[in-house]
Amino acid sequence: MRRRILHDQPISRLAVWARRIALFSFAATFVAIVIVRSGALDIVPALSTLGGALVLACVAILLALGSGIVIWRDGIGGGRHAATALLIGFALIAYPLYLGVKAYRLPAIYDITTDPIDPPQFDAIARLRPRDANPIAYAGLYAAEQQNAAYPDIAPDDTTATPQEAYNAAMKVIAKRRWRVVDARPPQAALPRAVDARQPQDTAVRDGIIEAVARTPILGFRDDVVVRVRATTDGARIDVRSASRYGRNDLGTNAARVRNLIDNIDDVLSAPVPEKKAPPPPRQPPGKASANR
Repeated sequence: MRRRILHDQPISRLAVWARRIALFSFAATFVAIVIVRSGALDIVPALSTLGGALVLACVAILLALGSGIVIWRDGIGGGRHAATALLIGFALIAYPLYLGVKAYRLPAIYDITTDPIDPPQFDAIARLRPRDANPIAYAGLYAAEQQNAAYPDIAPDDTTATPQEAYNAAMKVIAKRRWRVVDARPPQAALPRAVDARQPQDTAVRDGIIEAVARTPILGFRDDVVVRVRATTDGARIDVRSASRYGRNDLGTNAARVRNLIDNIDDVLSAPVPEKKAPPPPRQPPGKASANR
């Protein structure tokens, strides 16, 4: 049997280090996402950890490209190491690059509401927000103009349902999405202001309010949502406000949340109510049945 003589082919050190750094950046990115979602650290150091991991992914890509040139020029090994580093690096930075393009195209706003003139107010949630979070007050006319230019379809939802039905539909959708409800006040008739029977009584319906905390899918950022149900002459008006706690650009997340929430509430209100079947007549004992015959 003839022995095979194996010659050790040198491997590019750049390719080896590119793969090592790519694997380390992948592990660091995973740990950073876990930290951000769990809230184990403050948001700033947690995001700094994630940013550092993505920078390492870019370094791995550059080293892999450099090693590719060396491998091609000197005819040495390391192609698999470089390919692995490129694959991991581009997989890690692809989504942040996509978000960067969205941030460039969308306005730098983080608070979306269907009623910029009289936006629903955060009451219970205002006491839960950290001190370093975005302001709880609506930004005003400038933000409203930017919102209208970027998301002209965001508008109040006028429905012929009663305020209680609209409120119940909103609660059902929020429960299905598993948002954390901080405060829930159903609409109810206001207490009469006048004691004298000769004076007109106040029969207005107080607004229904739902305050909840939603979370983004990947990093689990906490965004605040408030739904207001107000009685109208024809039924009810539903206003929604969604605001990010951190960041000056929400990348369209709040607008999509408001839009989808209103659509889901409309679907619940328009769903046909199942008819209740009439209970079967009670069976008569055998003795009474024979006696009737």
